Amino acid sequence: MTEKHQRPSWDVYFMGIAFAVAQRSTCDRAHVGAIIVKDKRILTTGYNGSPIGLPHCDDVGHLMVDGHCVRTLHAEQNAIIQAARYGVSVLGGTIYVTHQPCLTCAKMIINAGLVRVVYAGAYPDPYSADFLHQANVQLDYLPWLPAEDGSQLDAPHT
Repeated sequence: MTEKHQRPSWDVYFMGIAFAVAQRSTCDRAHVGAIIVKDKRILTTGYNGSPIGLPHCDDVGHLMVDGHCVRTLHAEQNAIIQAARYGVSVLGGTIYVTHQPCLTCAKMIINAGLVRVVYAGAYPDPYSADFLHQANVQLDYLPWLPAEDGSQLDAPHT
């Protein structure tokens, strides 16, 4: 008897797509991907990279200020901006992010009207989770494990 295929949960499915989006990142300090979803449909995607038409870290190096590369926009910022650019309402949606949002991204998530954040990797920001909590934005951690060869990422089927 063969083992029955187990379909991934929606959270696992969408997080896998966020990790695929992260592969487009142009800043090697962190490959971060984000997707915004509403009613089980992907509305926008974003990854960390330079503004349109400007040079990428991969090409010209990092622009470091206080230990942070400021050449790029964060994945969450790019996903929210893409929605605004194309007139897509994200109000009431969920954002899946490969890393926990920083404080600036948390504030943008709140003001964009997103109601849930699902993230896989920790980010050393002591305030972002508190801001999201105060704004009644649900913050869910989804454990994510890299494959042995590092080329693909896999998660438990939850």
